[in-house]
Amino acid sequence: MAVKVYIVYYSMYGHVEKLAEEIKKGASSVEGVEAKLWQVPETLPKEVLGKMSAPPKSDVPIITPDELSEADGFVFGFPTRFGMMAAQFKAFLDATGGLWRAQQLAGKPAGIFYSTGSQGGGQETTALTAITQLVHHGMIFVPIGYTFGAGMFEMEKVKGGSPYGAGTFAGDGSRQPSELELEQAFHQGKYIAAITKKLKQAA
Repeated sequence: MAVKVYIVYYSMYGHVEKLAEEIKKGASSVEGVEAKLWQVPETLPKEVLGKMSAPPKSDVPIITPDELSEADGFVFGFPTRFGMMAAQFKAFLDATGGLWRAQQLAGKPAGIFYSTGSQGGGQETTALTAITQLVHHGMIFVPIGYTFGAGMFEMEKVKGGSPYGAGTFAGDGSRQPSELELEQAFHQGKYIAAITKKLKQAA
């Protein structure tokens, strides 16, 4: 049976989605792993999204809480809002009470990736504050640490991400994930997929 890794994300302007696509490529590069992209539901009305100049959503399917139980591992992604995950993703997690009661996510590995507006905008706190969600489900947080190697020490270029996970800087929205940020996202997907595979094989 294939090892299932779900990349579940919320993206308003597309930055998180671009990272998610690379994470999927990385996870899919591990033999025996089936990676799938999912979006969480939008909570804002279309009129509000229009005023915020948010582009239309992609055709990536919308996940329901119960579908999380099908996966062996996860990578969760979201933009930051004042140093924490966006409310849309928090609302989705708030709806996982049934999974929590049945302990259906306990023992499953999960990583985190994110996008912030500025260099001081929450590249670490967004992931750090999100870990509480994993803890209450009994999930295993899998940070990338410094496994990305030299790319973790880039000082000449602006680069998102941290030992917590892959990341990017959106700025005013015009900046897109850099090649190095996308490489880190690919690495995160491959790294977490490999760990998920090991854990499933050992079970």
